Amino acid sequence: MFRGSIVALVTPMTESGEVDYGAFESLLDWHAAKGSDGVLVLGTTGEAPTVTDAEADELLRRAVRRLGGQLPIIAGTGTNATASSVERTRRACEQGVDGVLVVTPYYNRPGQEGLARHFSTVADASSVPMVLYNVPSRTACDLLPETVERLAEHPRIVGIKDATGQVGRAIEIMERCGDDFLVLSGDDATCRELMLAGGQGVISVTANVAPTLMRELADAALEGDAARSMAIDDQLRPLHRALFLEPNPVPVKWALARLGLIPPGIRLPLTPLERRHHATLLAAMEQAQVL
Repeated sequence: MFRGSIVALVTPMTESGEVDYGAFESLLDWHAAKGSDGVLVLGTTGEAPTVTDAEADELLRRAVRRLGGQLPIIAGTGTNATASSVERTRRACEQGVDGVLVVTPYYNRPGQEGLARHFSTVADASSVPMVLYNVPSRTACDLLPETVERLAEHPRIVGIKDATGQVGRAIEIMERCGDDFLVLSGDDATCRELMLAGGQGVISVTANVAPTLMRELADAALEGDAARSMAIDDQLRPLHRALFLEPNPVPVKWALARLGLIPPGIRLPLTPLERRHHATLLAAMEQAQVL
């Protein structure tokens, strides 16, 4: 279903902050050619909170038209309101996506019972497989393993993107939920360890810039080749770090603009990468041999 290196795709924007649909379609083609195993549209890296419903519909329509049947397309549809998450999920399903990714509600800080009811309600509205998304560093909300185990009983909830960076927690989820439940890394720096431990893949920021290497890393780790996956990860490690010198997706959009793949736009309240970080990111890109 969803396996390997799935790129958490940026949303290209012009300098004035308008979505650049042509650059978006070119990125989709580039990832298909470079070997990405799937694409996530409108995740954290895609600036989903500041993309309008009309823009989201158009991005998903173009993604399905461009890559449908070629690569799995996952849509980020979670918000901090259950009703709007349900609506965005329904709209994404109508566009023909292969799956939806639903983040824990941010700002509200619900308890575990609220999280269980929220995700179950959204899953009830989905006609495609749904992946939970836990990223407490950004949401101030943590989905605990015992709640994941409870949610795994829902027929539409097929897995979780765990962006805690805690491999031990991911292993606990695997043990609780069984082999049929997908555990995908949401942290490039620890994805190798998670896949070697039994995870099925990574939803990756780094894959925006180094899609082929991330695919090779995932392939090696999923085959259980610790030495080969370590060699690739060593090459990518400075890039993993540099892409979080400022909040995602600020660094990755700058890197892609430097490569000439997208225009330099980013939407407020995010602002372009500070000049003091340019040299560090360039050096990491050079080590990964993407320049």
